[in-house]
Amino acid sequence: MRFPTTIFLAGKNNTGIIVPSEVVDSLGGGRKPAVTVTVNGFTYRSTVASMGGRYLIPVSAERRAATGIQSGVEGQEVDVELELDTQPREVEVPDDVRAALAADDAARTAFEKLSYSGQSRHVLSVTDAKTEATRQTRIHTMVRALGG
Repeated sequence: MRFPTTIFLAGKNNTGIIVPSEVVDSLGGGRKPAVTVTVNGFTYRSTVASMGGRYLIPVSAERRAATGIQSGVEGQEVDVELELDTQPREVEVPDDVRAALAADDAARTAFEKLSYSGQSRHVLSVTDAKTEATRQTRIHTMVRALGG
């Protein structure tokens, strides 16, 4: 479903795409549907959320850059295409993270029980590291936190 909308800004950089309630209803995926979002030719997976009585799709700094949405500017007009995303959500786990989890049964089990977004949060903290030392520290911290 294609529709024009505006960008919502909460605070300094928390940016969201406003989704009209009739669009959410027409998707047929409930009140927090998983969706694929296309803005300015860039497509990504997300989930519609409710905040302050309106439906929003979050737009990270990386996605703002890819879509051309300006940071910190509320009210920008954008054309959005949304589709219900029925494909399974699986996090791509890097080999070094997978090996570290395999070495700790409790951490591996805890990681596997996490939601897609929970797993993604851990993996992103590792893959966003700028140096190998930071990456290894984050892997160690993640395994320790998950393993108890």
